[in-house]
Amino acid sequence: MIFPLPSGCAGEIMPSSGHRLRDVEHHPLLAENDSYDSSSSSSSEADVADRVWFIRDGCGMICAVMTWLLVVYADFVVTFVMLLPSKDFWYSVVNGVLFNCLVVLALSSHLRTMLTDPGAVPKGNATKEHMESLQLKPGEVIYKCPKCCCIKPERAHHCSICKRCIRKMDHHCPWVNNCVGEKNQRFFVLFTMYIALSSVHALILCGLQFVSCVRGQWTECSDFSPPVTVILLIFLCLESLLFFTFTAVMFGTQIHSICNDETEIERLKSEKPTWERRLRWEGMRSVFGGPPSLLWMNPFVGFRFGRLQTRPRKGGPEFSV
Repeated sequence: MIFPLPSGCAGEIMPSSGHRLRDVEHHPLLAENDSYDSSSSSSSEADVADRVWFIRDGCGMICAVMTWLLVVYADFVVTFVMLLPSKDFWYSVVNGVLFNCLVVLALSSHLRTMLTDPGAVPKGNATKEHMESLQLKPGEVIYKCPKCCCIKPERAHHCSICKRCIRKMDHHCPWVNNCVGEKNQRFFVLFTMYIALSSVHALILCGLQFVSCVRGQWTECSDFSPPVTVILLIFLCLESLLFFTFTAVMFGTQIHSICNDETEIERLKSEKPTWERRLRWEGMRSVFGGPPSLLWMNPFVGFRFGRLQTRPRKGGPEFSV
């Protein structure tokens, strides 16, 4: 049953299941002068698909920049400290191409995760006019988020940093300055996988470099002095070990969540599934798209160039293309 609407946001609908009640906050209906700006919700689904998403969060932007700087540092040490001074031409070429390919794929996946709409629900669409246009059946139950005044789909959760409800929100990750949700989980999984692989590669190269330097008495080991070389290699080892531990755990957690068709928030809240869970391969296909293929590993799939235009800050946290 839908309550009468004075104005602005649509009224609260009492949920019929207990676990949904925890996710819907109740508050008085909005008054005339408290109506939401629904200009950002007027875009069509096609317009939303062409939007480049960017969250204006200071902590997230700092973490994202730090991620790039650390990856660039690792690439610098591998290329200019270990590979270029090596006398083995093919050793340098093969490892240089492999490591830099992993770096490019990792940073591309990071960008796609950060700049892709994670599945935001249109803001401020729980209005009387929109409710009437839905042609709901008598007694049909819907849910409304009081924070962003939107009609809340099943399995959607509100992110206090993005200030939007996100479909199948898994978590908000400051290192990618974005939520991990329905539309960008694939890129986040690829990011963690490529960072873990590049970290393992860097650790192996560091071990081989130390052995080579010790055997050669640190002569012609690197274009840098022995103390500088040691410091750079030790820092790279620590960075690679830390990155590998973090991303390997996250990669395993994400794959487990996809196979079980359960987000991290749903697991932490112990929400009883009201949806029909997909089988393991069905869950993987729904996230990565299509049958298993090498395209699953490609972060550039679906990418389109466009002209970047900034939207007004009031309209939302994203840029649009």
